[in-house]
Amino acid sequence: MELKNFIAHGDIYDIYECDGKSINVYNKPEYKEKCLYAALTHARCETTMVNSFIKTPILHEVSVVDGKWAISFDFIKGKTLQQLMDENPDKMETYLNQFIDIQMEIHAQYMPLLSKLKDKMARQIKSLAAIDEIKKYELLTRLDSMPKHIKLCHGNFAPKNVIINDEGTYVINWSAARQGNASADVARTYLLFCLNNPDTADAYLDKYCLKSGTSKQYVQAWLPIVAAAQLIKGREEEKDLLMRWIDVVDYS
Repeated sequence: MELKNFIAHGDIYDIYECDGKSINVYNKPEYKEKCLYAALTHARCETTMVNSFIKTPILHEVSVVDGKWAISFDFIKGKTLQQLMDENPDKMETYLNQFIDIQMEIHAQYMPLLSKLKDKMARQIKSLAAIDEIKKYELLTRLDSMPKHIKLCHGNFAPKNVIINDEGTYVINWSAARQGNASADVARTYLLFCLNNPDTADAYLDKYCLKSGTSKQYVQAWLPIVAAAQLIKGREEEKDLLMRWIDVVDYS
């Protein structure tokens, strides 16, 4: 396979477009396990979403390219919701409502075969070097007390991962999907808005809670946990915000 058109660089894989396929090429040969697990996760989500109005790219193969593990999917043409928001700020409310409807449809799916979001978050918190053991204990205790659900959580749901074209609505980048509590997924999306689209963050959270009938305080209870999970990425430009969120015990 010849990698022709470079699309984007990620933390653990780069994305290329080749003959109508999107190719995720994992940066290091030792990322074999990550690649295979991401492929399994996507396949399970793809199968689950087949009866939904949301479309997912079809996974075609897992292969080795130049000594690196890779996954190939359909290359989805169109504009992301992020692009549409940037190009048409006057339509932001419409796009936010559309975005939330898509997320609620995802959360309407039940995924007992996926690994648990709470288990993933616990591993991330335990491995953090940036916070002390007392703070880890507080976070893990809070995490353990949260209600256990088996709803489909995308894990990285942001406007850049929704593509709109003439064929419909596509959601991409399912490798972080897990079964868990929808409010944890909403808190994660709110965090992504705060980091990348801060002017839209509060409007998103208010609208989601109103449309879904979810208590805002319930979502906010997850914020220190999702902040700690994000901290593991080691992005210096995010550290101050994440540490402030981790230090908050209660939201009112």
